[in-house]
Amino acid sequence: MFILSTVETETGKIKFSKYFDHTLLKSDATEEQVKKLCQDALQFNFASVCVNSYYVPLSARLLKNSGVKVCTVVGFPLGANLTVVKTFEARKAIQEGAQEIDMVINIGALKDRKEEKVYCDIFEVVKECRLKNVLCKVILETSVLSDEEKRIGCRLAKEAGAHFVKTSTGFASGGATPEDVRIMKSAIRGSKMGIKASGGIRTLSQVMELIEAGATRLGTSGTVKIMQEYQASAG
Repeated sequence: MFILSTVETETGKIKFSKYFDHTLLKSDATEEQVKKLCQDALQFNFASVCVNSYYVPLSARLLKNSGVKVCTVVGFPLGANLTVVKTFEARKAIQEGAQEIDMVINIGALKDRKEEKVYCDIFEVVKECRLKNVLCKVILETSVLSDEEKRIGCRLAKEAGAHFVKTSTGFASGGATPEDVRIMKSAIRGSKMGIKASGGIRTLSQVMELIEAGATRLGTSGTVKIMQEYQASAG
């Protein structure tokens, strides 16, 4: 199978490597592992590295002026933090060099249909991001939501001004599926929002299925293996 170096989307061509947030969010991640993560990201020119906030300053220093962004997570992985805590997390991470924030919604509040609480939770983090021209991606945790809840979550993220909706943390019972991406794409139709698929992405075939379904960013710790598979198929 031959794959082009760019992938055609509804809004134009995206360089394949720029689909990826090269991710390391394990609790036992070490400084050496994060350094290797950043080296890999520089080698392949990924969109970003996605790390826990403790490693934002290190990643920002290693990736300065490289074109590879630093992404971190807020309210991770459960989403049940107080909004004021999420807001502080985002503000502090941005001060230390984060250029993208992936926040987890209050999942229980969404399932309880407390839409105003969910909206305000997202809005306050988005506000912190937009003040500093930082992207905000909203993690829904699709594996624990009904299709209707996924649509509501996307609508609230859209109304709150988020830049992306994202499928999963990678720490729940399931990850990204093409069907979830299609549901999310339909729910944000008419906006300029992106869709980040994450959780359980390990192979090139999964990647291509998710892109075909509408994903515009992919988060995975298996990025290097996927890129090697990609390069072999294109060679």
